[in-house]
Parts: sequence; structure tokens; C-alpha cells
Amino acid sequence: MIHPTAIIDPGAVLAPDVKVGPYAVVGANVEIDSGTEIHAHVVIRGHTRIGKNNRIFQFSSVGEDCQDLKYAGETSWLEMGDNNVIREGCTIHRGTAQDSSVTRIGCNNLLMAYVHVAHDCIVGNNIILANNATLAGHVRIGDGVILGGFTTVHQFCVIGDYSMSAAHTAIFKDVPAFVMVSKNPAKAHGMNVEGMRRRGYSPELIRELRRCYKLIYRQGLRTSEALVRLEAMEKQPEIQLLIDSLKASTRGITR
Repeated sequence: MIHPTAIIDPGAVLAPDVKVGPYAVVGANVEIDSGTEIHAHVVIRGHTRIGKNNRIFQFSSVGEDCQDLKYAGETSWLEMGDNNVIREGCTIHRGTAQDSSVTRIGCNNLLMAYVHVAHDCIVGNNIILANNATLAGHVRIGDGVILGGFTTVHQFCVIGDYSMSAAHTAIFKDVPAFVMVSKNPAKAHGMNVEGMRRRGYSPELIRELRRCYKLIYRQGLRTSEALVRLEAMEKQPEIQLLIDSLKASTRGITR
């Protein structure tokens, strides 16, 4: 299971069926659960916990010290769930004491080639980050999000569940749930209707969510004013998810 050229620190804890490819390096304080495959030339360092059935492709750097100049070598963590695919050349850094000291990756995610996840990011489940997407520190990504290739996300931004960005988008403010954004700086361009259809949302629910979008973006209302009207609606769980994402915004929403 472990190639003879791989370097595994004696302090690392690997499940018996973990596969480690040629010239990979696994440092002390690394824990890797069953079914995970580490391909050639991957480097995994720091206090890093990796769950089950993940695939990490060649030349990725996982659990490295972050690039924040305030980082002073304090103990910090990277935690990754199950069934993630981390493609070639990805970089995922641990957290810092300026936040919760943890970077978290959920489950069932696809990080395409050369994606960067910076310190203290929280990435949910069932997400696709296309090639060269870049998350700055402290970014929060909800479930089911798709970020197009070369998307960049500014520090502390929150990307709501099931939202989507086009390629080369630069996001500087929060993105509400279900909203599609594009351009530099990012602007809202409707709801992720195709994503809703793929998840089996009814035509009636999609119409209601599009009505919510028009209320937020097309009526000339401030976000607080739109929230008052949204709160008065009959709220299905998906509409409540949109409302919650608006309430959680601290940077203002992408418009």
C-alpha cells in the first residue's frame, strides 16, 4: 500500500489500507483514515486529519503553514472529511490563532487542479471548485457551491449554499444562497436555476425563489428592507435558507 520511496514520519497515523504513492511525504501529527489514496509527490504536513475514501493527486500540498504574515508558528489544524477529490497541484493551508485555528473541508467535494484554500477557510459539502479557484483566508463556502475557474474570493467573504460563479469572477462581498455571480468585481446575474432543477426543485419552488431574487435585486430596496418583505412570505426551507444567508452577511451582498 505504501511505495518504498514514500517518506512517512513515525508519528503519522495511517489506516492499514491507505495507499501512498512514490515520493509522497507524510509528516508527524498527520492522521489518514481508511480508503484514502495519496498519489505521487503529495506533501501532507502539520496537524492534519483526513477522513475516509479521499483521493489526493500528485504535487498537492496539504496542511502546510499558512501565508498569513501574522502566523507565528502556533499549533493549528486542517480537518478534511470523506470522499473528497483533490486534483493536481492544490494547496490547502492550516488555520491560525486569529480565527479558530482550523481550516475545514467537508465531504464529497471536488477541488480541481491548482485550487488554493487559504488559512481558516470553512468549505462545506458537495462543492466544486474549478481549476485555479482561489479562496483567501477566513472564507466560508456553503454546501453545493460551484466556483468557476480562476474565481477569486476576498478574505472573510461568505458564499451561500447552492450559489455559483462564472469563470474569472472576483468576489469581494458575500454571495446569498442560490445566486449566480460573474465579472470583476462580481455582480449578481440571477438565480442558479439549472442547479435547482438538478436537485429536483419543483417549478413552483423555483418561481418563488426567483420572486425572492427580484424582490432583493430589482425593487430598489436595501437588504434590510428586502428582508422585512421576505420574512412576511410563507417560508419553505429553501426560502429560509436564502433569508438566513442575507442575515448572516457582514460584508454586504454582491449586487
